[in-house]
Amino acid sequence: MPLPFLTADSAFDAQDDDSALPYDDHGRWRRPYRPGPWRVAAGALLLLLASFMLLATMIIAFTGEFVGALVCLAAAGLVIALALRMLRMGTWVSPQGLRRVALLSTRTYAWSDVDEVRTSQQPVRWLGLPRTVQGQALTVKPRAAQQPVLLLTDHNADFLSRTEAFERAADLVAAWADEYRAVPVPQAG
Repeated sequence: MPLPFLTADSAFDAQDDDSALPYDDHGRWRRPYRPGPWRVAAGALLLLLASFMLLATMIIAFTGEFVGALVCLAAAGLVIALALRMLRMGTWVSPQGLRRVALLSTRTYAWSDVDEVRTSQQPVRWLGLPRTVQGQALTVKPRAAQQPVLLLTDHNADFLSRTEAFERAADLVAAWADEYRAVPVPQAG
């Protein structure tokens, strides 16, 4: 079963020097980088846990405890949903704007509402944990907000020990911002 949210657009990997923004389908939301090994490993472990929970559901159902089987099935469904949502987390771009997908929320900024997208040195959270380290962060400054919003860091689950991938993703998001902030995009409809 193909998981399109798990892989980055192949056009981002095979960049030619003719265009900073290679793409085929103009209207599709895309993540301009591949998910990191930490995010993929955590998703795989959650899916492995869910498979054991589904096996337990089957065993419980064969014993005749249908209420327990339904509870176990619901818990397995929640673990699967959590794993898929975790794999979907990140920054997504399209001609309509910029989308930041977190575990429990999604925030979309239209390009016309974005003042600036920039990379800065600042304290960042290590793998999303409370511990902070000095690192690079890609931030967006929406017109309506006082503070910039953090999009990517070089110490999150996608870019830990992958500095070149962080720089490439930050450059691609900035290129999308430069191309679409000044140009109004016609709405499909």
